[in-house]
Amino acid sequence: MNKLKAATLVTALLIFIVGVWAQNKSPLALKQTIPVPGLTKEGDFDHLTMDLQGQRLFVAGEDNSVVEILDLGAGKLVHTITDVKAPHSMVYRADLKKLFVVDGGTGEVKIYDTDSYKRTGSIKLREDADSMAYDPSTKYMYVVNGGEGAKMAYSFISVVDTTAGKSLADIKIDSDAVEALALEKSGPRLFVNMTGKDAVAVVDREKHTVINTWPTAQVAKHLIAMSFDEAGHRLFVTTRTPGKLIVLDTDSGKVVTSLPCVSDNDDMAYDSASSASTFRDPDLSMFITRKMLTITIKSGMLRQSLRPERRSSYPSLRSTTLVSPITGRPRQQFVCMT
Repeated sequence: MNKLKAATLVTALLIFIVGVWAQNKSPLALKQTIPVPGLTKEGDFDHLTMDLQGQRLFVAGEDNSVVEILDLGAGKLVHTITDVKAPHSMVYRADLKKLFVVDGGTGEVKIYDTDSYKRTGSIKLREDADSMAYDPSTKYMYVVNGGEGAKMAYSFISVVDTTAGKSLADIKIDSDAVEALALEKSGPRLFVNMTGKDAVAVVDREKHTVINTWPTAQVAKHLIAMSFDEAGHRLFVTTRTPGKLIVLDTDSGKVVTSLPCVSDNDDMAYDSASSASTFRDPDLSMFITRKMLTITIKSGMLRQSLRPERRSSYPSLRSTTLVSPITGRPRQQFVCMT
């Protein structure tokens, strides 16, 4: 991809259209473009979160060391937070009007007032803080930190209380690389991709200990993304060596099945309403959740999310070729149905 230039990066907001998964039809339609000026470095955006009521999108500009705030209603960039080094995952608390940003460059969770965008506090963690899972019932963030990027042979998941603004506990994970997490709502389990060990760790969130480990190396290696079908007792994980979608039984920990997917996958979500699990490569994809449509664009593009205007129909299993609206390159999107 050509290097990004100031005032030339265009962020595409996309929505579903009727019959999006009908064969030989484009799955996405361009709805809106929002210029994002001032970006000087080629590189990734990372995660995002949304203020649904205020129609603001918070975007982690990882390689440009910024958090961009977009007004989706006005279709413009309204503010840029610049006192971050390597922003990754985020949580927005509408009740507190606060944004919690995991900054891997400084090893902390930074807290911002979302009226003034001024930093109001921080919670110190270890270097290379990155991915996280959020429990809306307790308001706890479970933040991955430490590991190889911090020159450590193991990683930690830090339990961060966003109400009190402090770290409560650390859960040690015996892997120098940890990627995605998934929370169990009906019980205390937290599922963890132990990328450095090619296994899924099962953590008891109440006891702060690892209670089980489920290997996946017999199928594929280098675990990345994760999503959880709690009602169906299935855990979906993706790998890069080779590119696979692996389905695990969360009662037994055994591999149920696996399917091919793009090797450069990065994230995934599960739609419990339609039983669709989608995953993507880093250039362009879509995730579907019950209330949100998420478009993920990486490699100098943007991860975006908004509410779908309508729900589309799905086939049982389909592979669709997508074309990036930014680069024009064809990308492959796989949608696995159950």
